[in-house]
Amino acid sequence: MGRATAEQFATEGADVGMCARSEPELRAAAESIRSHGVRVVATPAELADAEQTRIAVERTVAGLGRLDALVVNAGGPPRASFTELDDEKWEAAHQLTFMSAVHLVRAALPALRQSDAPAIVFIASTSVKQPINGLTLSNSIRGAVSGLAKTLSNELAPHIRVNSLLPGAIRTDRQIEIAQAAGVTDLDAYFANVGKGNPLGRIGEPDEIARVAVFLCSPAASFVTGVTLAVDGGQIQSVV
Repeated sequence: MGRATAEQFATEGADVGMCARSEPELRAAAESIRSHGVRVVATPAELADAEQTRIAVERTVAGLGRLDALVVNAGGPPRASFTELDDEKWEAAHQLTFMSAVHLVRAALPALRQSDAPAIVFIASTSVKQPINGLTLSNSIRGAVSGLAKTLSNELAPHIRVNSLLPGAIRTDRQIEIAQAAGVTDLDAYFANVGKGNPLGRIGEPDEIARVAVFLCSPAASFVTGVTLAVDGGQIQSVV
């Protein structure tokens, strides 16, 4: 979803700063995005590390001259039930999912405050509103990220808009890892079955998340802040 969002920003003509843990994959993604005719600053970084995060943001601002939008997106913690988790796994998930968001926002705020139309979008999960079986860590910690986002939408107003996306089942490497960890061997059949769980009858694609993320960062969403928006094919059935 992160790569798809970067691609979508580039399609709209925006320069892009991006980071990831895997340098080869990051380099390949950056080259693809540059084909849209935009500038790209790609920095290998572990977002659970505050110093690496700071360097990645500073390199982006130095290379592009400004920062108008921040998309906070980190891979989710591993699949596990409560009884399978020790303190070390809880702490690692906290650093990966929650503190990475804290580090990114903290590093980006000085540049965002210089923008004339800044926005932050957190990409979370439907587990914020509806727990997913087997994802105890994600169900627990992503709720804290959602609370952070809502709090920031108040604290950073009126200058910086802050919103959250809650993707449902999306065809990503993360979903494939979850399926394989659960013993799935026929991924096509698995995804078709998962898709039956929402009114649209299918799983989503990464670009369907990307388009909504870019919209929320754009002037077209200038009066939208503090929203937690599910992009899930209607999977969540609650009315609030």
